[in-house]
Amino acid sequence: MTRKGRFPALLLLLLALCLSACDSAPEARAPVTPTGAPGSTVTVELDERPFALHLPTSYDAVHQMPLVVLLHGYTSSAAEAERYFALTAESDRRGFLYAMPDGTRDAADDRFWNATDACCNFYGSEVDDAGYLRRLLEVVTAAYLVDPNRVYVIGHSNGGFMAHRLACEHPSAITAIVSLAGAAPNDPASCTPALPVSVLQIHGTADSTIRFDGRVSGKKSYPSAMATVDLWRRLNGCAEQASTSATSIDLESTLPGAETTVTAYQAGCRGGSRVALWSIPGGGHVPTLGPGFAPAVFDFLLAQVGQR
Repeated sequence: MTRKGRFPALLLLLLALCLSACDSAPEARAPVTPTGAPGSTVTVELDERPFALHLPTSYDAVHQMPLVVLLHGYTSSAAEAERYFALTAESDRRGFLYAMPDGTRDAADDRFWNATDACCNFYGSEVDDAGYLRRLLEVVTAAYLVDPNRVYVIGHSNGGFMAHRLACEHPSAITAIVSLAGAAPNDPASCTPALPVSVLQIHGTADSTIRFDGRVSGKKSYPSAMATVDLWRRLNGCAEQASTSATSIDLESTLPGAETTVTAYQAGCRGGSRVALWSIPGGGHVPTLGPGFAPAVFDFLLAQVGQR
């Protein structure tokens, strides 16, 4: 065969290679293949930001399960947050999928979530954490059997701020959130969810990092714990009168008795949602969680069933 005769064949080969490369471009995401045996924790790849996902011992790929996402605080990590909250055992006991993502690192090499003006994007990052976490929910839901009406987010501090932002911006994907020592956006006009989201705000009255009474001056202002709850009460259409039947609970192991007071709103709330404030008198920014913490939190969460 002459050189001239081989040239068209070479062009066709190069064209085929180009088309193959184009099909595998980064923006064309391949579907996630479910992995992991019941009771195992696997790593799921997403946007070059892998996250851990625990499959409860009762996972059977037949029945839909709740999904819980845990968001760590500023300078912390998913692994550290899990050591603090110890929710893996609760995942196995209650039967829910459990995702543990990490925030990105800032200029000081600290992990953070780009949540609100107050916390904790201190170096002007443009990372879209709300978008990333929404994709996380989509990826897990596509690969595993998730009940779309029982998707919950738990966050501590910066993670609590991030949980509030997700509820504001992606209410169709989230049933309820728990914020420990976080706060809602300072500007109520920036939070206009089209659907109700149940909210549990937990806050220590002696928190000197994210103050129970809020911060009302400067660029890093944020509302108080009560103002945060009142915002969600109004957004969910709940009556102004708090429940009179709520009893105190024991959350903090270093404080005596059932120290935590409960202010709960349920009457009139749209879609069966609830809003509550659990105040820990004398509790700090990182309260010492007692054995009753996780059961009480999941009693609240798993009672919330959305209508997505």
